[in-house]
Amino acid sequence: MSTVTFDPTLFRLLYPQFANATTYPDVLLSARFDIATGYVSPDNYGCMSMPVRTQALGLMTAHLMAIGVLIAQNNYQGQVGVVTGATVDGVSITLAAPPTGTSQWRWWLNTTPYGAELLALLDVQAVGGFAVGGLPETAAFRRVGGVFL
Repeated sequence: MSTVTFDPTLFRLLYPQFANATTYPDVLLSARFDIATGYVSPDNYGCMSMPVRTQALGLMTAHLMAIGVLIAQNNYQGQVGVVTGATVDGVSITLAAPPTGTSQWRWWLNTTPYGAELLALLDVQAVGGFAVGGLPETAAFRRVGGVFL
């Protein structure tokens, strides 16, 4: 089984916001990638092809980096969220409240453009749902040998 490995050069090309190696050293990017593998598996199995899985891990890494930047810019104060309004002279920013009846996962991913793109990618990859466990033929319309279910 093949596994996605982190390539900082490719990451910097795909996500130029993090191109500055002094501000965003390889060790920091690699650490965020390691955390990203907790959300998206680096192992090539399931419905995602290797290029799609690589893209998903890159987007999750960029999402985690962007959240870290937002938190650092606010001196670890305030809330990171979806911006719904902003004022320039009065320096006012309005954030959307976290949802109460919908998915916190979806809300959290939508806090950055990278997370929103990842969410769209995962939604497309999960069309039809996932089946975990059971016999392989129960994931099809026919059983092995061609007999209809």
